[in-house]
Amino acid sequence: MKAAVRDGVRRSRDGARAAVLHIADWIIENAPRVPVRDLATLRAQFPGLGPDQLADKLIAGAANATSTVGAGVGAAAMLPVPPAMPAELAAEITSVAAIELKLVAELHEVYGLRPPGNLKVRSMFYLTAWTEERGVDLRKPTTLNAALGGQMKRELRQQIMKRMIRSLPNLMPFMVGAAVGAVMNRRDTKKVAEKIRADLRSRAVSWDALPELPPLQRHPDPLPAPHPGPKGIEGPA
Repeated sequence: MKAAVRDGVRRSRDGARAAVLHIADWIIENAPRVPVRDLATLRAQFPGLGPDQLADKLIAGAANATSTVGAGVGAAAMLPVPPAMPAELAAEITSVAAIELKLVAELHEVYGLRPPGNLKVRSMFYLTAWTEERGVDLRKPTTLNAALGGQMKRELRQQIMKRMIRSLPNLMPFMVGAAVGAVMNRRDTKKVAEKIRADLRSRAVSWDALPELPPLQRHPDPLPAPHPGPKGIEGPA
């Protein structure tokens, strides 16, 4: 009997780990598809705002969006989910990830710290910033080969898995109740955003000092918005 219980616990643990790995790989693969607004677009959508005011708007919009993410929603509704991971939880994890990745990328735009490289390389930078909860340090840019290398991807996969496991209690509103889940998601998104914003603000480049930047490259098949934020906050991609 005890052996059967131990075997069942082991299979459950292995199944959960495989499911988390599956979701982490999906996030890495689809990160370039997250639509990001460049600084020019953001300034046009929010005229008259300075960097901190604009960042406040973006953080509020993302926090509202993650708070309204619930069971059955998300850009990942069609994600092929392993049996060990409930579809509702998988959809919520990927939806929250997409919202927060978009926020991380746009905060880098607001504070004049766009990472170098093409769409795929920048996505790797943003994923790293999201998992480590700090901004990309342009004074120590990762080379193109390192950014796309297998070792970095393996490390990034582990970072994403650790973050997902750490945040798991905040990603289960369908278990703890929608109201509680909304509060927890909102709080977690704000916490991550403020950490990254504080780091970016310490190294911000003023808009007047920025060189003329080209429009951000867009993926031909962008992810749909996981959930609409309040009017005027999320805005078009």
